[in-house]
Amino acid sequence: MRVQVTRGRCLLQDWIDSKGWTQTHYAKKSGRHKRVISHFCNNERVMLPEDVYAATLIFECRIEELHEFTVEYLKEE
Repeated sequence: MRVQVTRGRCLLQDWIDSKGWTQTHYAKKSGRHKRVISHFCNNERVMLPEDVYAATLIFECRIEELHEFTVEYLKEE
């Protein structure tokens, strides 16, 4: 069996909203420029692994909670 994972929409803005924060506040916590955070939240750029890891630490969540993922299990031919 083969697994195919596709990353969908970034959920960072949802997490920011759930804390009652602004993108600027989150940018300060993450050490990233607010414009970069805006790009992530608007799905204009993909978060780097370091950004994803930082978000899991800040929000105390799991990696798979930061994006919508589609997982397909495919038969090997």
